[in-house]
Amino acid sequence: MSGWVCGWDIGGAHLKVALRDPSGRWVQVRQLPCPLWQGIPHLADALQRVVQGWPVGATQVLHIATMTGELVDAFDDRTEGVLAIVDCSESAFVGASWRWFGLDGRLLNGAAARRDPLQLASANWLATASCAARHGDGLLIDIGSTTTDIVALAAGAARPLALTDGARLSMRELVYRGVVRTPLMAVAASVDWRGEPRPLMAEHFATSADVFRLTGDLDEAADAWPAADGGAKTPAGSARRIARMLGEDLPAASLDLWREVAGQLAGAMTGSIVDAAGAVLAAAPPLAQPRVVCAGAGHWLAARVAAQLGLPAVDFAALLGAADVPGAREHAPALAVAELAATSVDEHAQAG
Repeated sequence: MSGWVCGWDIGGAHLKVALRDPSGRWVQVRQLPCPLWQGIPHLADALQRVVQGWPVGATQVLHIATMTGELVDAFDDRTEGVLAIVDCSESAFVGASWRWFGLDGRLLNGAAARRDPLQLASANWLATASCAARHGDGLLIDIGSTTTDIVALAAGAARPLALTDGARLSMRELVYRGVVRTPLMAVAASVDWRGEPRPLMAEHFATSADVFRLTGDLDEAADAWPAADGGAKTPAGSARRIARMLGEDLPAASLDLWREVAGQLAGAMTGSIVDAAGAVLAAAPPLAQPRVVCAGAGHWLAARVAAQLGLPAVDFAALLGAADVPGAREHAPALAVAELAATSVDEHAQAG
């Protein structure tokens, strides 16, 4: 093997990649839209698009992957999804070596992955937490486009209370709130509308991307898919979609008032993550260095959560020496699996 390593985070809507050269330099960190929910051929196509223009052949790279894409509607269950993703990926570059990050922290080859596919299911959060834990204690808060992961870090290791999605939801380590794709009907039941409570409609008229576009926080690069109505991704377009949630039309208020409504919704989302993080922190083992490691497309929101918890915020990308690498903090699991593989593949890889 040449020393080149590529980390992959295979999601249901995006494919994230982090290519690391033998000297440890991050050559490419990027995200591609990949509508896996429409079928596995979309993953095959995205994998080929990623490697175009690489300075090294794909077969000369050690590929390390994690996933959440097994959850999409294209698969009847998680086992089917994991096996389809493994098969598709390993057939993409004939002769390439692949390893798969498991919930037990090991890097599994294809044969081992196929024997126990649920070890691979939705493990990307643990890869990020395990990598971050090598750099000190704290609380990882990774806020992505769809979900938020909250994990205690202590004594050099991730210390989750649960491993599966269902159990993590119960323990509040998984919060289905993100800065792009969350339907606003899940964010708040109502807002203050001109001094009176106004319930939100239970319709998919608008998403969290509309909220954070109006508050000025959204990085448009994180919003790769069409808006809920297929309309313009502009402040006015977002205000129009939020107005629908309140049973109103855009002309019913000034853009400043729609921004104020968006601020209320942003506050509600932040509060839900603060509450969950507080619960995880209360159940965590003693931390030698209480702080929040911030990652994901909503790393800036994680920093606000840290401030409300009274804890310092630390940038995940900076911990890896990648603070100046575009996309590093937003695509943390891809960087994490590449970093873990580059430093410990011999220790953790399991033969078939």
